[in-house]
Formats: sequence, C-alpha cells, structure tokens
Amino acid sequence: MKIIRVYSGDDGESHFEEVTPEEMAGIVNRLGDGDINLNRREAPNFSDYHTAPRRQYVVNLEGTAEFECADGSKVQLEPGDILVAEDLSGHGHIARSPYAGMRTSLAIPLAEPD
Repeated sequence: MKIIRVYSGDDGESHFEEVTPEEMAGIVNRLGDGDINLNRREAPNFSDYHTAPRRQYVVNLEGTAEFECADGSKVQLEPGDILVAEDLSGHGHIARSPYAGMRTSLAIPLAEPD
C-alpha cells in the first residue's frame, strides 16, 4: 500500500511526500464537512493542472491513477493506494488514468489541520 500526500509548497508549486501508515491513522481521524464521493470514470483520461477541490483523501479502488507535479515528478497509484490531496492553492497537479478500463475512487473530506 502506497500513501502519498500532494501539498502546496511555499514556491507556489505542488509537491509529493510519502505518508506512513502511522501518520495516515492520524489523518483519517480529521474528517471534514461535505460528502464522501464515489467516483467512476472511464479511462484513459486526463485532467490538466488543477488544485484539489478541498482537503481530502482519495482511496484508489479500481484502475491505475497517475499524478504529476510541475517539477516532472510522478506517482502511480494502484488499487488500495491513497492520495492525501492538500494542494489547495498554487499551480496544482496533473491527474490521469493512463490505461483502458474503469477507474474508481472514494474521496473523503478532511478537516483543516490543528
């Protein structure tokens, strides 16, 4: 299982960092307001640079997701992997599902950190 956080840096760009299962245990306890969304999209698909719509974590349930930051760094998430999306400002990130088939994910809102 891979857990990756994407966040806005002081440079206005999005960056990735790995999150440990222990750190994730604290993150999931910060539930925020809003709906939990089950998203299903036919792949391949592509979403150009954008910021996260809200602070949330996204569990990849089906298919492969790939995320890219402006520095060219990329991460691929397989079923069971988690993206903690916290890049609410700046340039944002690219999201794509590069392989044919369905991509299904579950997006859970997070509260602001303490």
